[in-house]
Amino acid sequence: MNRLQATGVAAALALVTVGAGACGDSSGSANGATSKKINLVAYSTPEASYKELIPAFAKTSAGDGSEFTQSYGASGDQSKAVEAGQTADVVHFALEPDIKRLVDAGKVASDWDQNAEHGIVANTEVVFAVRKGNPKGIHTWDDLVKSGVEVITPNPFSSGGARWNIMAAYGAEINEGKTPDQAKAFLDTLFHHVPVQDDKASASLTTFTGGKGDVLLAYEQDALAAQAAGEDLEIVYPPQTILIQTPIAVTKTAPPIAKKFVDWMFTPAAQNILAETGYRSVLPSVEAKYADKYPSTSQTFTIDDVGGWDQVMADFFDPESSVMQTIETGLGVSTS
Repeated sequence: MNRLQATGVAAALALVTVGAGACGDSSGSANGATSKKINLVAYSTPEASYKELIPAFAKTSAGDGSEFTQSYGASGDQSKAVEAGQTADVVHFALEPDIKRLVDAGKVASDWDQNAEHGIVANTEVVFAVRKGNPKGIHTWDDLVKSGVEVITPNPFSSGGARWNIMAAYGAEINEGKTPDQAKAFLDTLFHHVPVQDDKASASLTTFTGGKGDVLLAYEQDALAAQAAGEDLEIVYPPQTILIQTPIAVTKTAPPIAKKFVDWMFTPAAQNILAETGYRSVLPSVEAKYADKYPSTSQTFTIDDVGGWDQVMADFFDPESSVMQTIETGLGVSTS
C-alpha cells in the first residue's frame, strides 16, 4: 500500500501532499471564503476510502470545483504536525484526543462535536488478522499470549490504532471478570509477544502481510481492505472487542467548502461509500443495509466503558508515567 510514512512531528511536517501544494499553518487555507481548496490531514487507514469519497463530493453541487491536498500518517503524529503548523482544513483522526489536542491549541473550535453523531464520522472494530487456515488456532484474546505466538501491533505512543488495540485487550479482560490489575498484567504479557512495533496501523499491516507474526491486531477496515486486495489472511472476530469511533472536524479558519465537505460526510451518500470501503456507518439506516457485511461481536464495548478518553490517556498513555510507559520502557521501546 502506498501510504505516506511519518515517524514523528518532524517527519509528519515533511509529508508530501497529493494534489496542489499546501503552505502556511493549520489555521487553514489562506484563500478566503471563495476558496475551493481543501487541505485534508488524516490518519493512515481511510486513505482508500477518500479515493472514492473525494470524487463523489466533487460531483455534488456543494463540492463543485473542489480541489484537495491529502496527507496521511500515524494519527498522533498527524495531530502533532497540525498543532505545530502543518496546513489543515479538515482533520480526520483515529481517536478523539488527537482532535482535542487541536482544540486545546486553538486550531479547532470547541464545539466541533456538536452534531447528531458527536463528530464521529465512521466506526470500525479491533479484529484479529491471522494466516490462512488460522494455523495457531487463534480465537480469543487469551490465545494471543500462548507460547510461540507472535502478535503484530503498532507503537501506542504514535499510533491511534495501537491505543484502540490496547483498550480492546484491556476491556476484553475486564469483561471476562478480571480485575483491573489482572487486565493490566495481561497487557504486559501481551507486549512481550510483540516482536516489532511500527509507527502506525498501516505499517503494521505491511509488516504482517510481509510474513512476520502469527496474528495482527487490526482495524476491521484495514483487514477487509487487505482481503479485498488479495492478501492471504483471515479475519477472526474475538468474543469481546471495542467499537472504534473515528472523529472528523474542520479547523477554525478553513474555507466554507471544507465545512460543506464535513457536513456531506454524514450524508447517506458518503456513508454508503464508507460502508463499501470497510467502515461501519454511523447512520442506523446505512448500518442496517450492510448488516451482513459486518458481523456482530458477542460483547462490543466503547471507550466510555473503560473509563473514557481523559482517564484512559492519563492512566494508559502518558509518556512519562502510565501503564504503557512502564511496559514499553521495560521492553526498551520509545514512548516519545
